Amino acid sequence: MSTATTSRTTSDEVLRPHAEDAFADELKALAAADDRPRPARWRLSPWAVATYLLGGTLPDGTVITPKYVGPRRIVEVAVTTLATDRALLLLGVPGTAKTWVSEHLAAAVSGDSTLLVQGTAGTPEEAIRYGWNYARLLAHGPSREALVPSPVMRAMADGMTARVEELTRIPADVQDTLITVLSEKTLPIPELGQEVQAVRGFNLIATANDRDRGVNELSSALRRRFNTVVLPLPATPEAEVDIVARRVDGMGRSLDLPPAPEGVEEIRRVVTVFRELRDGVTTDGRTKLKSPSGTLSTAEAISVVTNGLALAAHFGDGVLRPDDVAAGILGAVVRDPAADRVVWQEYLEAVVRERDGWKDFYRACREVTG
Repeated sequence: MSTATTSRTTSDEVLRPHAEDAFADELKALAAADDRPRPARWRLSPWAVATYLLGGTLPDGTVITPKYVGPRRIVEVAVTTLATDRALLLLGVPGTAKTWVSEHLAAAVSGDSTLLVQGTAGTPEEAIRYGWNYARLLAHGPSREALVPSPVMRAMADGMTARVEELTRIPADVQDTLITVLSEKTLPIPELGQEVQAVRGFNLIATANDRDRGVNELSSALRRRFNTVVLPLPATPEAEVDIVARRVDGMGRSLDLPPAPEGVEEIRRVVTVFRELRDGVTTDGRTKLKSPSGTLSTAEAISVVTNGLALAAHFGDGVLRPDDVAAGILGAVVRDPAADRVVWQEYLEAVVRERDGWKDFYRACREVTG
């Protein structure tokens, strides 16, 4: 067996470290400077958790980078919810950083963002409750040793923060498994005549997509167990450019790509195109536009720019240019080959072609559009 398969990877070799690993120095500095009251089993006070997400400068000069760019009150409400007995539901359209915020909240509160249930149409009840080691079950019958705890059960037992991603994609009967957990703070194990009671510090963060309403709508009983915080799209183009540049820069470092600031002009163009098509009107408000079927979210803009940087690094001169992002924009906009292509071509001819300083961008987009 090769050593490559047996040796442990270090944190700087991991493609995407968990938040608590990637920002371990910031979390350590915050903990050292944090003299405010902390809820039971929290690594930081609510004030320090909010500072970790929103950024700031500590008394010793340590700079805490912003993880979320948006209204401060939204973060404060989310953090405060986790300090109560109500679970937190982060709701928003695709690309509003629900998963990102969920991960960083868990990292700051519990020091562990990995107690995660990924919601899909095939998520079973065992993923939320518990499963069984069937070899032990058949050999010795039901026992605690044969039980395989879910991330939620582990969080309850240890006073940690559990995460459930894409809650509305989970079948309704599986969703309702959470009702007893969130209302009674207990998880029955009828096979053993036992239960797991949540200890202080336990809470749960769920995310749900606005566009998925009606897929597996939450029951009113379950929805009452959550305090819902809606994450909005970035309020201004400048805020969205800043978010894209920061995320792309962080991802680029792990992929050895050129620094994002080298291509800030192209980032601004990608964000402008996405916002105008998303809003159905040009930035100056003069031209009404048709919107394509896709969401054109901030997350998709990050993907387009990251892919463009990879093209620039491996097949160009390392500087992000219109040719590097044009194909990515086309792929993001044209999801329906018939209807969306018409929307895109009308936008190119009516807006991009006439915009000062965008001729090179127009030519690149026309070339890939055909």
